[in-house]
Amino acid sequence: MRLTPEQLEEFDREGYLFLPSVFSPEETRLLREEAERVYALDREEVWRESSGAPRTAFAAHTYSEPFRRLGRHPRLIEPVMQLLDGPIYMHQYKVNAKAAFDGEVWQWHQDYGTWARDDEMPEPRAMNISVFLDEVTAVNGPLMFIPRSHKQGVQDAGHDLETTSYPLWTLDRATVKRLAEEGGIVAPTGPAGSMLMFHGTLVHASPPNISPWGRTIVYLSLCHVDNHIRRFKRPEWVAHRDFTPIEPLADDCLSELAAGQKSAGQAAE
Repeated sequence: MRLTPEQLEEFDREGYLFLPSVFSPEETRLLREEAERVYALDREEVWRESSGAPRTAFAAHTYSEPFRRLGRHPRLIEPVMQLLDGPIYMHQYKVNAKAAFDGEVWQWHQDYGTWARDDEMPEPRAMNISVFLDEVTAVNGPLMFIPRSHKQGVQDAGHDLETTSYPLWTLDRATVKRLAEEGGIVAPTGPAGSMLMFHGTLVHASPPNISPWGRTIVYLSLCHVDNHIRRFKRPEWVAHRDFTPIEPLADDCLSELAAGQKSAGQAAE
């Protein structure tokens, strides 16, 4: 899967690109069911809100076959290789939940700010690409972007260790207000199976989810292999140390697995 010249121009200008319904209902259902299984595991990679609800599952591609295949899916890998102009490796893999009623805030931040400060990633030659596993609406904690904020480089940030269960380098209110007055704020919404990609320095956040509808989004943070991290401060399952270039699988790698599970279920009935 390759992006068009118009899509490349939009990504460069705005700092993000939203593509609805890239994955089929069958592929998305497979991943959504797998997310529920992963969240139920007792593993150090699975982090929870103060309420006990799941917040994120790190490195799910290392202990889940569906998420392993998603991490090498050509619809995700090839557009990022195109944007970063070369081979890429997996810097981070997260399955983020916003549980109904209990999903907490992700503060305003830039991902590359964390990658640079904590991991010594040399340049912002890295980005995020994500897949909606549920419909994302205006009321269930959508991701919010400040368009064009990626053009202003890395902003000063403070290390917030208290607001949520996940430490984050966050921007102060004055910085967010200034950037929002210049670029506004958008919240891409759409059906399960949609894909969202955004620049490593794009300022973003998400509000708490107090609605009765949960939402789960998978995030792949992908980095050019020449730009790999130099500092190994964080656990390997948070900031990966395998810089091997990702080789994309076949486009039907998820649908094939979904069909196989369906056939096995029917045979067991």
